Amino acid sequence: QVQLVESGGGLVQPGGSLRLSCAAAGSIVKITVMGWYRQAPGKERELVATISSGGSTNYAESIKGRFTISLEDSKNTWYLQMNSLKIEDTAVYLCNADVLTALRFSTYWGQGTQVTVSS
Repeated sequence: QVQLVESGGGLVQPGGSLRLSCAAAGSIVKITVMGWYRQAPGKERELVATISSGGSTNYAESIKGRFTISLEDSKNTWYLQMNSLKIEDTAVYLCNADVLTALRFSTYWGQGTQVTVSS
């Protein structure tokens, strides 16, 4: 099995910064794509950013220029650096990954970490 564990959420004032981490562990052969999603109360889950194992990135328009996704491949860990946070960034942030194990290729999700932007 594969587990994704997030950390780094919390409460921050508007304009502040947070860095989220997601670490994957388990019977991993290869991780091909890693991402961050978020879900605010009463809203659908939305894509924030993705990064491929080769380093190609993709960002939602709403966070471009403020958030950066990065990868520490050797540790199966990826990050979301969030700067210039806005109140509307408040949500549960979830990481996910497309993972190849010895048995299959599957998508896994973390448990989520709360990010609250408030004055």
